[in-house]
Amino acid sequence: MTPEDAARAKAIEPVICYPTDTLPAPQMDIYLQARETLTKVADYTARPREAAAFHVPAGHFFRIISVEGPQVGDLNLWNANNHAEKFYSGKTRALHGTHVTTGEQMWSSIPYLRPMVTITHDTLNWYGIDEFGGSVHDVIGTRCDPYTHNLLAGGQYHHCCHSNLTRAFAAETGLDAKQAELQVHDVMNVFMCTGFTRDTGQYFMKASPVRPGDYIEFFAEIDLLGALSACPGGDCSTTHSSDVAKCYPLRIEVFKPDPATLKNWQAPKSNGYDRSHGL
Repeated sequence: MTPEDAARAKAIEPVICYPTDTLPAPQMDIYLQARETLTKVADYTARPREAAAFHVPAGHFFRIISVEGPQVGDLNLWNANNHAEKFYSGKTRALHGTHVTTGEQMWSSIPYLRPMVTITHDTLNWYGIDEFGGSVHDVIGTRCDPYTHNLLAGGQYHHCCHSNLTRAFAAETGLDAKQAELQVHDVMNVFMCTGFTRDTGQYFMKASPVRPGDYIEFFAEIDLLGALSACPGGDCSTTHSSDVAKCYPLRIEVFKPDPATLKNWQAPKSNGYDRSHGL
């Protein structure tokens, strides 16, 4: 039964859970100067319906680039020297919102909780939020996976992004697939256009606006091991977890800046919470 004060309860103004006024500001002036001096030092390709692992040293930049057609990608990040520290999509979402772009950061898991990367350029930042509540580069989707696909459709599809990321991480680290799977985590959905429906609050996807030549660029705050899956949904306009959609490769390029431009850059330290006081 609807209570008498239902209207009053609904009219209460919301409060931001995690105000970010006290977050250390990204060193954007340093990054912008450094990105004018870039030299490409490595490149990788995530083939359609597969994933590629890649390495980015701290103080380097990397770009994820659309090269042939509209394609979204699922991104995982780990500390290259300690795989227990990995991308924490939930806290990134709580701090920055459901979608991320230039000037925002991707945070690592507890107990480290520090920036792993800063987004330094995004050719799709013009998109904003559309009339459906959709936007680009989400940190709300978990990744397409064979378990959910089996639950909903009874299928045994093995080119879901979860599977692709697992295989790439296993190949890169030498772990067997079952061990590697435990390290795969919720993703940043690069180039994917998503939101929540206004009536039911369900997660939706729509055709990505990405086109060949578009890219998103990151500055590596720590040594990174990354994995990027070229999603089997292609531009995610109709489906994923199938071989129906037209898919394209994604390129990852790594750049080294002139070290002199980073002389005032400070790498982020692990979170300063003193666990001796209790967990």
